[in-house]
Amino acid sequence: MSAAFAISPVIDLIDAPRRIALAGLPAGAEVTIAAETARDGHIWRAQAVFAAGADSSIDLERDAPLRGDYAGVAGMGLVWAQTGNGELFPADLSRPLETTLTAIVGGETIATGRFSQTLMADGVTRHPLAEDGLVGTLFLPAGAGPHPAVMILNGSGGGINEPRAALWASRGVAALALGYFGAPGLPKYISNTPMEYFARGLDWLRARVRPKNDFVAVAGQSRGGELALLLGATFPEKVSAVLGYVPSAFVHGGQAAADPAPGLGRDGPCWTLDGKPLVHQWQDNATASWKPYDEATDMRRNADAMRTALGDPAAMARARIPVERIAGPVLLLSGGDDGAWPSDLYSLIVQSSLLAAGHPHEVIWKNWPAAGHSILFPHTPATRIAHRHPVSGIATTMGGTPAANAEANAGAWEAALAFVRRHGGLAG
Repeated sequence: MSAAFAISPVIDLIDAPRRIALAGLPAGAEVTIAAETARDGHIWRAQAVFAAGADSSIDLERDAPLRGDYAGVAGMGLVWAQTGNGELFPADLSRPLETTLTAIVGGETIATGRFSQTLMADGVTRHPLAEDGLVGTLFLPAGAGPHPAVMILNGSGGGINEPRAALWASRGVAALALGYFGAPGLPKYISNTPMEYFARGLDWLRARVRPKNDFVAVAGQSRGGELALLLGATFPEKVSAVLGYVPSAFVHGGQAAADPAPGLGRDGPCWTLDGKPLVHQWQDNATASWKPYDEATDMRRNADAMRTALGDPAAMARARIPVERIAGPVLLLSGGDDGAWPSDLYSLIVQSSLLAAGHPHEVIWKNWPAAGHSILFPHTPATRIAHRHPVSGIATTMGGTPAANAEANAGAWEAALAFVRRHGGLAG
């Protein structure tokens, strides 16, 4: 019997895990399995060595590798352990990600297999937005609807998160990826971003898609997670639910994405309302210090500086996001080894504030203790932990490990989908 891969499903959305097995092997044979995926013109690769079982097979959902780019049993380990250059996703999101598996024994290829991960389901449509000063991309699900809606906000890297919006639309949610800096037609920096801009975005989305049950959620990651909570508290009549990925309980200053102009900088204001800067946690804070970050001899962790601000309770109280004003359910997703800021502590503070206020809607907090700040997207490489910030150019670590971050990536998306199914009327 010759060796052959069994992969299921072969073609599906990117959030679907794959069952990868290899049969027809000599019992006990050491087999190297390599996975290569073309991503934005670059090849990303991972490999691991397995021992064939007594039944002459290897099953990635059953068997741990003897050695390789990941350890332990992980059905999608050959995907999340991949390393490479360039972006994770193609510019054309209608193109699937194609992964080729190769099985090698003694230097000889004995089997190959392939599977495809799609970001846009059949019938999903993409609609660029550039009106009323708004810049973004709307993805609409197949079918007439109505559909629940979500506005998606990136963090301090800026830009427009089209891949996440495309996946939401593929699962039946009208998704607007709204940019607010760091994209054509938008400011270069995060400093002094008006909250009214996002209110216009919410109004535009609601008018454009006429959402099911008038449900419009806000979902953001990192600074976008802070912003999602802030929008829910500032415009409760416009925000039906909040999904905060590695969020903050407090308003922060510009930090690494700030305009370096005098009077702004990383300690300057980030958000404004009615033309006035919102108070942030570094203002008049007696204990806040960048020293743990600036003077680090190893890889820098932004979270070390952020924790110094917590020593001034009065300053932190002034900067706290009044989450009790949110008029809908809240989902919080955090990592216990967050290198950017203590998103687990921040999420605990948000949850505690809501519960203490008798919040009448569901509040869910899911934390992955060993995960870092990069809780982003299901079943993609999770190996980019240390990086140079796209705005400041400073090398920092986001924390976590590839395995922990991969678990959080998959778990967070599962939780987010279930959350919108419950509250937005999304079909299961």
